[in-house]
Amino acid sequence: MKKINICCMMCMLMLGIGGCSWKQNQDMAEHSESFFAMDTYMTFTAYGADAEPAVLAAQDKIRELEELWSVTDKNSDVYAVNHSSGQTVTVDWKTAELLSYALDMAEETNGALEPTIYPVLTAWGFTTGENRVPAETELAELLEKVGYDKVELNNDQIQMEPGGMIDLGAVGKGYAGDEAAQILRERGITAALLDIGGNIQAIGTKPDGSDWRVGLKDPFSGGVLGIIQVSDVAVVTSGNYERFFIGEDGKVYGHIIDPATGHPVENGIASVSVIASEGKLCDALSTALFVMGLENAQDYWRQHRNYEMILIMEDGDIYLTEGIRDSFSLNSEYRNMKINVID
Repeated sequence: MKKINICCMMCMLMLGIGGCSWKQNQDMAEHSESFFAMDTYMTFTAYGADAEPAVLAAQDKIRELEELWSVTDKNSDVYAVNHSSGQTVTVDWKTAELLSYALDMAEETNGALEPTIYPVLTAWGFTTGENRVPAETELAELLEKVGYDKVELNNDQIQMEPGGMIDLGAVGKGYAGDEAAQILRERGITAALLDIGGNIQAIGTKPDGSDWRVGLKDPFSGGVLGIIQVSDVAVVTSGNYERFFIGEDGKVYGHIIDPATGHPVENGIASVSVIASEGKLCDALSTALFVMGLENAQDYWRQHRNYEMILIMEDGDIYLTEGIRDSFSLNSEYRNMKINVID
């Protein structure tokens, strides 16, 4: 459903992080690994005497989860569900847990997050690379197969109506980041930064005790619009600028689909960044809030207040929640942008 697969298109840029090296003081030793998984480039950087084995264990966990949740791997749980022709499929408990969370968030957001939107994404070519504008009749037919209420989950057993498909990409990287972070913590790592294809998972603070500095991407130019100072949280950004195509009509079509219409979202939002303690919550909400639009996103935050968010509008205005106000600063070339505080 979203976010995204090319390193150069990352929403978030890590700042102030060294390369792969070992420091003189082994208590503060740094180890970094870059690798490709879940259709994106990732970089894990951790500090401590056991940083290297901890990072490698976290990397192994990512690959393990990728094997379960890939939509294209014929051996994955998701592939089995999507090609089950309505039959019940028994899956790994991690898959069941992730799907349960996705279904809960779908209900919580009134379908703004929709884990069954995959057939519509495919029709637009966002899963195949063969982009096109589907006919309204085709979209209407596909939308009949879409709906989180059409998924039956009973412990580790999943059943869908024939033709229905799930895609856990809207929550998968966030969940995987939480799992990787847990492995690092269990191995005694208290300072680490995980870049999961643009999803940022911060463990603790930097080794010197200061906050991590995470760059927020300008959705218009690709530059670094501003800096968010964070510790022990995840930061996830979604935007239709990440993956799009230009149709024969000259119109730009983005990859985040409105489940209510089957069309790419067009509501004036350029990007949504979510900051919270759990990566899976950030991942789910960055898409859902984008679909909701500015007014509904603000209302949703006021009802929950268990996360912070930054919304960049297509007109250049910025809306951010009061809890992140003092931790976010614009770079000098963007100081003329208007910041509106949501309280």
